[in-house]
Amino acid sequence: MSSTSASIQPMSEELMGDTSKDLPVSGDSIRRRFLGFYASRGHKVLPSASLVPDDPTVLLTIAGMLQFKPVFLGKVPREVPCATTAQRCIRTNDVENVGRTARHHTFFDMLGNFSFGDYFKKEAIKWAWELSTIEFGLPANRLWISVYENDDEAFEIWHDEVCQTKAHN
Repeated sequence: MSSTSASIQPMSEELMGDTSKDLPVSGDSIRRRFLGFYASRGHKVLPSASLVPDDPTVLLTIAGMLQFKPVFLGKVPREVPCATTAQRCIRTNDVENVGRTARHHTFFDMLGNFSFGDYFKKEAIKWAWELSTIEFGLPANRLWISVYENDDEAFEIWHDEVCQTKAHN
């Protein structure tokens, strides 16, 4: 069955239940808490799509949004208003750096939240801050926000409604 005609099936509830805030935090705990956070805000938790996508423009799944590309392009109707995933990805564009740095990997889970016309920047920004500072407990005073220089709307949301003095473009 092609990915464009496949029915969207939710992920098992048992895969979203970790609310532990003990340190150190495992990758599994981060994944569960991320998915649970967005599920509690109305997102359908969907499973990872195949690593070999039904898309002739790419060889491997390289991003979390790839399974939704037909929806974004208007080729298939959206089945849910918003979704969240832990998409398994393979990237080889900088494979020569794997092992040289701590941040280069070929295989990883990309966590994502997606709105298909359900919400936009205001909610996405507020939820990203809440996820980072409340759910994951990152100290707000150590976070700095950068905004694309021409995105006045995002800057105003960050500056006026979320963290006031930390947004920079």
